[in-house]
Amino acid sequence: MQFRQQALAKLQSPEELDLPVRLARPQGWLVLSVTLVAMAVASVWAVTGSVASTVGAQAVLTHGQGSYLLQSPVAGQVTAVLAKEGELLPADAPVLKVRTGHGEEAVRAVAAGRVTALAATIGQIIQTGANVAAVEKVAHTSDPLYATVYVPAENAASVPADASVDLTLASVPTQRYGVLRGHVKSVDRSAQSAQQIAAFLGDSQLGEQFTRRGRPVAVLVRLDRSSATKSGYRWSSADGPPYRLDSMTLATASIRLADQRPLDWLLP
Repeated sequence: MQFRQQALAKLQSPEELDLPVRLARPQGWLVLSVTLVAMAVASVWAVTGSVASTVGAQAVLTHGQGSYLLQSPVAGQVTAVLAKEGELLPADAPVLKVRTGHGEEAVRAVAAGRVTALAATIGQIIQTGANVAAVEKVAHTSDPLYATVYVPAENAASVPADASVDLTLASVPTQRYGVLRGHVKSVDRSAQSAQQIAAFLGDSQLGEQFTRRGRPVAVLVRLDRSSATKSGYRWSSADGPPYRLDSMTLATASIRLADQRPLDWLLP
């Protein structure tokens, strides 16, 4: 009965038109204001902001002209090894002597360089075309090193010129000495086969290693020089490692790609 009387009293009372209408509580207005501000900030950031991204890839330290595999032009038995690993040889210098059916013949260096590996020993029987040495094309031991980075082909087009590169060397403790710094010098836009990589590096195993996930693109990285470090190159740490770097050192590279606006992700 009490409920009925309250309902009848409300129907008989006039409308309270002079009272303000409460559309929302103060807490609701606060939440709405914060949401609008956040949306405005996000919109401005999407148009004017930028996001940095990187691509990681395998790399190796080399001299700029790479290496080559020296192959024997004759078949026979090796009677002498005339060169040593690490030795600088002029072009046409004898590397091996091979006894053939026509007498002894010398296997000579095709181009000047430093012998990085010898694959022939005295007494070994070799066939025509056999790999007997790897020779790095370098005139002086003081020639600067570069890093050759083998980037997946799908990422190569997005690598900008002069992009910054961080190199983590397999032979250098990163936590103690940091990473090696460099910048992209050039990008070879054509993908390379295992044979092409092996011919440039003078190492068939590296050719197979760098092509396990498909044919990559070679990116040549110029290492930043520094007179304040023992290695002669700039590191993320102040001094870097207390020794010089050798060519054919394996590394992992992180290349910074061109910055992108978040808005570009939403546009076709």
